[in-house]
Amino acid sequence: MTEQDETLKKTFWAEVRATFVRGSVLIIPLALTIWFFRALLNAIDGILSPILVAWIGREIPGLGFISMVVIILLVGLLSRNLAGRVLFSWFENLLRSIPFVRSVYSAIKDLVNALALGGKGRTFREVVLIQYPRQGIYSVGFVTNEMRFTGRGEEFIDLINVYIVNPANPTSGMLVFVPKPDVIKLDISVEQGLKLALSGGIVTPERLAQRPATTS
Repeated sequence: MTEQDETLKKTFWAEVRATFVRGSVLIIPLALTIWFFRALLNAIDGILSPILVAWIGREIPGLGFISMVVIILLVGLLSRNLAGRVLFSWFENLLRSIPFVRSVYSAIKDLVNALALGGKGRTFREVVLIQYPRQGIYSVGFVTNEMRFTGRGEEFIDLINVYIVNPANPTSGMLVFVPKPDVIKLDISVEQGLKLALSGGIVTPERLAQRPATTS
């Protein structure tokens, strides 16, 4: 085999590998999303279908999906009034009283709240860049809150609570307190920041720039 043939062979397999990776990046998130909603649909359908079939008298295609949507809307509607909030609070306290269930439920709820974008009470407010774990090395984090640290005297430091996401497990990240002047606010959305962090830097925005200062 000549050197040219060897080069063509390497190029061919490199293209195959790159194509396979591209296909994996597209299909794996899609497959996981379908798997999650299919599992949710099967769980609800397995509970409601026997009841609905016995009530209606025959099976109706798509009834499980419609039931799932209706249940989610009803739960959301109940959570908007006082009685529903009291009921869900009692049920949540019950779950938190069970040792193993408490850990799993709290982790999942914190993650869902963190990823629930667009609400007024969302966990992650802004995407920022900080020098961590040492000067000269930058990490992407998410602002969760602000606080003021006061020493023994009258001096104080305005701190930003920054949560650094662990790509393998977002619920086991690192919380650091950074002086406000040392925090660089990025001009990207929280959703873009999450994609950047959770993908380990594979999914990046078109540009990474500091957010322009706003005048009050």
